[in-house]
Amino acid sequence: MHEVSDFADPSRISAVVDGLRSVDGAQVSTDTAFSSLTTLRLGGTPSAVVRCSTTDAVAQVVRRLDDENVPLLIVGGGSNLVVADQPGALVAVVIEADAVTMSTRGHGLESTAAIIEAEAGAVWDEIVQMSVDAGFGGLECLSGIPGSAGATPVQNVGAYGAEVSQVLDAVQLYDRASGEVEWVSPESLELSYRYSNLKFTDRAVVLAVRFELSIDGMSVPLRYGELARRLGVDEAEAAAGEIRRPSDQVREVVLELRRGKGMVLEPEDRDTWSAGSFFTNPIIDESEVETVRAKVAERRGADEAVTMPVFPAGAGQEGKAKLSAAWLIERAGFPKGYPGQGAPARLSTKHTLALTNRGESGDGTPTTADDLVALARDIRAGVHAAFGVTLEPEPVWVGVSIDG
Repeated sequence: MHEVSDFADPSRISAVVDGLRSVDGAQVSTDTAFSSLTTLRLGGTPSAVVRCSTTDAVAQVVRRLDDENVPLLIVGGGSNLVVADQPGALVAVVIEADAVTMSTRGHGLESTAAIIEAEAGAVWDEIVQMSVDAGFGGLECLSGIPGSAGATPVQNVGAYGAEVSQVLDAVQLYDRASGEVEWVSPESLELSYRYSNLKFTDRAVVLAVRFELSIDGMSVPLRYGELARRLGVDEAEAAAGEIRRPSDQVREVVLELRRGKGMVLEPEDRDTWSAGSFFTNPIIDESEVETVRAKVAERRGADEAVTMPVFPAGAGQEGKAKLSAAWLIERAGFPKGYPGQGAPARLSTKHTLALTNRGESGDGTPTTADDLVALARDIRAGVHAAFGVTLEPEPVWVGVSIDG
C-alpha cells in the first residue's frame, strides 16, 4: 500500500502547491477526485492534482514536493490504482507528457530493429497500434491494455504469453534521491512476473521508455494456448515457442479476446470499470502443487482437480509453479458477477479476475472504494480457505489496504 502521511499540514501543502503554478508545463487543481483519474472510477479528492505536460515539468514538480516533504502519488493512466474514499493529504502528479518517436537501429537494408521511444504519459494501446501500423512486431500481444507507457516497466506488464521485458530497451528515470535524470537498462530493474524493483517504491519516476521491436512485422512467438488456437496454431507447436504470425493479425485477435472478457475500456460497459486483472497468478513451490490439487479434489472432485492449470513460473524461478488465479476464484465459489445484482462492486460478468465498480448499489447509493475493498477481501479469504493459496492484488493501494 502507498503510505499517506496522517500528519501533513494542509496549509503548508497548500502553500507548496501554489508555488507549483509557476512551473512551465504544470497545471494545478484542488477539486479533482481520483474517481476521474482511475479506470475503477473510485477514490476521493487529494490535496491537489498537478498535471504535467512535459517530462521536465514532472521532474521539477516531484523535486519541489520532495524537497518540502509533501506526500505525492505519480499517476499515469490510473489503470492500476485502488484509492481510498478519503485519500488523505497528498498531491497527485499526473504525467501527461506523451510524445512518441519511431526509428530504426541501423541504416536502410542494414536495419536490424525498430525503436519506439515514448514519454511516460503516452496512451499504451495507441503505442501498440502505431507499432503494428508501422509494420513492427513485439507489442501486439499487449494490445488493449489500459493505462500509460510509463507504467509498463514498473509492473512488467504482460498478457497472452508476452511481457514488456521481452522488448524493453531502456527506461528514463528521475531519481528522487539524487535528483538525476538518466536512462537505465532493463537488467537494472530486476524484471520478473508483474514485478520490477520500481514497484511499491518511491525511489524513481519513469519519464520515458524505449522498446526494440522486430522490423519483419511478425509477432513474438505465440505461447498462450487460447490465442494460439484462435490463430490456427497447434498447441504443441505453440508450446515449442517458435510459431509467429503477422503482428496485425495477432493484435486483432487479442483485442477480440480482451473485449470478450471486459478487458478493453468501454465507457458504457460497467464490466470494464475495473483495474484489469485484479490478482496476480499465484506462484508457489512445485512441491505444493499436489497439496493444492488435493484440496481442489476434496472440494470439486478428482476429475476437476486433474484439469487444474499449472505453468512454469518463468526464468529465474526454478522450483516454482504458476497457478491460475481466475480458475481458483471460480472453483472457490465465486462465479462471474458475484455477489449478484444490486451489489455496488461485483466480479465482472465476463471474467472472474476483474473486480468492477457497478456505479451504485441496488438502492441507488453510489459505489465507494470501501465496497470494492470488501469484495477483494472476501474473494482472497475464500480462495485461501478453500485451497490454502493467498492471492496477491496487482494494483497499487492508496490510503487503504486489502489486509484491513
